[in-house]
Amino acid sequence: MVNNPDKDDKAIGVIGLGNMGAGIARNLAHRFTPVLVWDTSADACDPFASVEGVEVAAPREIASRSDAVFFLVPNSRDIEDLLTGSESMLERMRGGTVIFDLTTSDPVHSKPLAEKVSGCSVTYMDGGMSGGAAGADAGTLTLMLGGDKDTFQAFTPVLDAIADRLFYMGPSGAGHTLKLILNLVIHTNFLAVCEAGHMAKAAGIELGDMIDVFNVSNARSFVSEVRFPKHILSGTWDGRSRVYNLHKDVGMAMELARSLGASAKLGAETCRFLARAVEAGMQEEDFTRLYAAFPDLRNNG
Repeated sequence: MVNNPDKDDKAIGVIGLGNMGAGIARNLAHRFTPVLVWDTSADACDPFASVEGVEVAAPREIASRSDAVFFLVPNSRDIEDLLTGSESMLERMRGGTVIFDLTTSDPVHSKPLAEKVSGCSVTYMDGGMSGGAAGADAGTLTLMLGGDKDTFQAFTPVLDAIADRLFYMGPSGAGHTLKLILNLVIHTNFLAVCEAGHMAKAAGIELGDMIDVFNVSNARSFVSEVRFPKHILSGTWDGRSRVYNLHKDVGMAMELARSLGASAKLGAETCRFLARAVEAGMQEEDFTRLYAAFPDLRNNG
């Protein structure tokens, strides 16, 4: 491969090419070469076969060639399987390699994983993302990282390729902890705005008019400013995340609250509502469709 002189020759791996991973891989490829990618789905890998500077490679090859590997898989247990299972990624990594775990995971699992890889001179950073698939596509994510602070600072130029806001949160587990808390707030707020919309409708007020008022008042939020106008009022129902994901994330947040001895009564109600949606067969539907289903799901509670 002939390197592009306009790119950094640091080799970067990306495991998981779903809604978030695909955008992240493309943005890394704008600045670094090579970018080595892999996904369990051949359909997810195929679009990268013709992208300049990107190679589709097996996990074990990614491990042996990469300076940093980004994991965007369902959870940290999947990462542990890749590192120590049949792919044996960990034993193939060079000393000094950095793992960025950008899953939404329970810090109960990510903290011991950080300890395990440190014995192989590999650094593990747990990270939460905000900005959704659109932010991943645009390279404008917000990242909150836990782990070694010096590594965070040293790899800021790499992280800048995928995010425009970076926060160091503290030791291992801090990134995943804040992500669970953040998701709990976002999803609870989404359901609150859904409830408000149906209250307004019962009073004869149009949803769009309510959202317009919210967005110039103290009731505004990302949900009212982006989710409702772009994905619900538009009739596109394309928030690009499944009801299953919301239920999983809030469920983990509730487990975190219990482990901390913290009260999360509003979060518990959000979790129960999402459980009813899953029980109603909505787990694979785009989460924005919860707005249309809201009255039935509420009445079944």
